[in-house]
Formats: sequence, structure tokens, C-alpha cells
Amino acid sequence: MAANGKLAGKVALVTGSGRGIGREIALKLASEGARLVINDLDPAPAEETLAAIRAAGGEAVACNGSVTEPDFGDRMVRTALDSFGGIDIIVNNAGYTWDNVIQKMTDEQWYAIIDVHMTAPFRILRAASEFIREAAKKEAAEGREVFRKVVNISSTSGVFGNAGQANYSAAKAGVAGMTRALAKEWGRYKVNVNAVAFGLIMTRLTEAVANSGATIDIEGREIKVGVRPEALKNAEATIPLGRGGTPAEAAGSVYLFCIPESNYVTGQTLVVAGGRP
Repeated sequence: MAANGKLAGKVALVTGSGRGIGREIALKLASEGARLVINDLDPAPAEETLAAIRAAGGEAVACNGSVTEPDFGDRMVRTALDSFGGIDIIVNNAGYTWDNVIQKMTDEQWYAIIDVHMTAPFRILRAASEFIREAAKKEAAEGREVFRKVVNISSTSGVFGNAGQANYSAAKAGVAGMTRALAKEWGRYKVNVNAVAFGLIMTRLTEAVANSGATIDIEGREIKVGVRPEALKNAEATIPLGRGGTPAEAAGSVYLFCIPESNYVTGQTLVVAGGRP
């Protein structure tokens, strides 16, 4: 890991960082010198991310479990402060989709997606607010300008809407609204708050499947994942760059909002979709 990287000495919290995009975000930030608090619903993938960071000479600890637990935000913030003494970057990445047309969507589906994509980030940011306010006041009194970063993960479904995703589209649109509001609240504390809205990124949630039987287990719920090959091909045909993005490419866009070069950028939602509207 880069001892003199752009994020050397910074402390970054990344939810959902055991797999996919979250893992790549954690690895990217660590490669530039950040110390990481990793999170996953399941301990095994989180341990794999920890091992990869440590093998490369970085520092990381885990705070596993569901981000929707009422005390999770407090627990993750406490892990960062106890382990590394500070917080500089928060990436709210954890989430999944649970699709259905609205007439078939249950209250459980609605609230599960709202909770993981909106309520969980809210609780984490609320839990971090005391440290951020006090640190900013101390730094200002010392005549120092220290920027901190929040990157919330949204989606093109939240920007443009998507059939079969009333819950997910609403949640991700809410993320963008929360981002703009917090940018105005926390500007005085030198916190840049931005969002990245991903289009088609190739993860286990979007990989081609020959049938509709592929599922993942989310807290005892069997959630269908994957995209029919013909639907995936049609989607990629509408992308000007000609294909879906990789998790590493997705992580790169988050990284842009974490480095000093973005210190005067806040309240923005960056669409990362290969040019697809």
C-alpha cells in the first residue's frame, strides 16, 4: 500500500465491502494509503477483503453484520474511532435489489429496500456527526482546513426510474436528496458529500443467468438475482461504451470523490453508466 498515497493516514468506512463494488472500493482506497473499516453481512467475504488489504501492507479491521440493524451505525463509527482514532471517508455502498411490479410488491419488499439503501446510510452519518463536528471545530480553531468525504452510492434507477423497481428507484432517488441536503448541512465542517449513480456494473446481482432460479440469501430471504442473457445483451447494446462496467471501474469513480482534487465538489450526483442515459 502507498505510504505516500493521496489518502495516506486517512480512515475510510466502506459498507458492503466483502464483495463486488464495495470490495473494489476498499482495495482502491487502501492502495492509496487509507486505513479501512470493512463490512459485510457475512464474515467470510469480509475476511477475504481484510486479508487482501493486509497482504498488500495495508491496515484494516472489520465491523460485520447487517447495516439495517438499529445500532449498526453507532457500532461502525465506534469501530473506526477505537481502531484508528478518526474518520475521514464514509462510503455508503451496502445494498441489493428485490424487484417486482408495484401490484405484486409487498410491504416487506418495499421497506427492506428503503431500509438498506436509505435508513442505514442515514444512521451511519448521524452516528458520525458528533465526531465530525468536534473534529472540524478543533481544526478550525487551530487554523487548519481538513476536508472529509462522504460518498453515497445511488443508481441510474434513482435518476431515471426503472420498471419493476419502484422500491429501489425511490430509495436511490432518496439517497441523492439526502446527499444534497447533507452537503448543505456539513459544508461548514469541510465535508464534501457526493453520490455516484451506477448504471450496469457487472456483479453477482447483474450477471447473465440462463434461468430465473439464481438467488442470494439476505437475512433469511431468498432474493432472485441475475439477468437473462438476451436482456443483458440488449442492455449492453444501448451503452455507448459497448459493455457494462467492471467493479474496479465503478470503484474508480468513488475514488475521485475521496481525493483532495475534489475538495471543492459537493452536493453532486455523478452518473457512471458508460454514457447510457
